[in-house]
Amino acid sequence: MKTLMILVCALLSAHAYATCATNARGETVCGNGQTAGGYNRNTGTAWTSQVNQNGVRTTQTNRGGEAKTMNGKGVVKGPGGTTCYRTANSHGCN
Repeated sequence: MKTLMILVCALLSAHAYATCATNARGETVCGNGQTAGGYNRNTGTAWTSQVNQNGVRTTQTNRGGEAKTMNGKGVVKGPGGTTCYRTANSHGCN
């Protein structure tokens, strides 16, 4: 019974890590195209990202930042209250 449980746990954990990889910057990134997440051990920042039905990607960090982007345009809200935007014709921060 113990051997069966160990085998089941190994199969489940192998599936959980199958979509994760460490990139050249040392970040562990996981994702399937619709949702993603990662952790940068150099800065201690973790993030998650999801795409809604309209194609807008929402990314959140463990430090309180949030970004909503689509086709290279979007709005970013920093943890300190700073809001920055980028449109087809301009960009800036408040």
